[in-house]
Amino acid sequence: MPKPHVCDPALLDTDLAGKTFIVTGANSGIGWVSAHQLAKQGAQVILACRRVSDAEARIAEARAELPSAKLEARELDLGSLASVRRFAEGFLADHDRLDGLLNNAGVMNSPQGKTVDGFETQLGINHVGHFLLTDLLLERLKASAPARIVNVSSCFHDLAMGRKGDIHLDDLHYERRKYDGWEAYAQAKLANLLHAKGLAKRLEGTGVTAVSVHPGWVRTNLARNSMPLWVQNYVMRPVFRLMGMIEPWEGAQTSLFALLDPSVEQHAGAFYSQTGTYRDKSCNAGGWPMTSPNPQAHDDALADELWAATEAMIAKVPSPKAQAA
Repeated sequence: MPKPHVCDPALLDTDLAGKTFIVTGANSGIGWVSAHQLAKQGAQVILACRRVSDAEARIAEARAELPSAKLEARELDLGSLASVRRFAEGFLADHDRLDGLLNNAGVMNSPQGKTVDGFETQLGINHVGHFLLTDLLLERLKASAPARIVNVSSCFHDLAMGRKGDIHLDDLHYERRKYDGWEAYAQAKLANLLHAKGLAKRLEGTGVTAVSVHPGWVRTNLARNSMPLWVQNYVMRPVFRLMGMIEPWEGAQTSLFALLDPSVEQHAGAFYSQTGTYRDKSCNAGGWPMTSPNPQAHDDALADELWAATEAMIAKVPSPKAQAA
């Protein structure tokens, strides 16, 4: 198997004092590793999590090692646009800068269902929630430029357990076609990639750089809907490692590179991949950046159509302020 890509140690020793980052889903897995590393380098890091108590427990553990770590837990449920709005409002009221937004949280191969706002679960949480969050924070990112937006996509935006990644604009929420958890995941992860491309086009000249990443096949809780975690973490762990599964620290490398490396500014909208599984096996070694083998990943018209469709979805959900008025 190809060796995982790793950051230059000097990059992870850069002084980030005075900088502020948001990491969604930062209470476990690569989100936590990324947040911990940013804090270790001196940054203020907001852990945006649905389970705040888990994030606070992580922070308590980290402070035993890093007493001065600037870590803060705030509630964010990406399956609720009202929660996204509350989080953004609270963050903007309390923080005057935002140097990086790591849209890391997500669900994978979940059972068929819908968010509280009526969106297909995987598209709603992985894409729509992050789309609104990013939009609400854009002005603060611009004011803090140079700044970064990193969307955690997946190699499964190309091919997910045999299902090709495709954006079904005529049925994004599986209201007419038969639901398939892996197909829905592929659609959501392709949406993450296209969102980054759309951001890059709209943010040209602002000093804010948006990219997407594939973190690798990482041993995290994301697999909970595909197998019991004890199977992944204990029974099959040696075999999975030989097959290419990596640890959270290795999985965080691509996100950290995309957030911090100076070269990324020259590749707005690009896709950065850890080792992965693609329809074109020559892509399996990954690349920082790498050209996706999925033709839809390069379809600018599709990216614009998805952008418009996502804005329309969000517009149909009244904000709490509008409801109060």
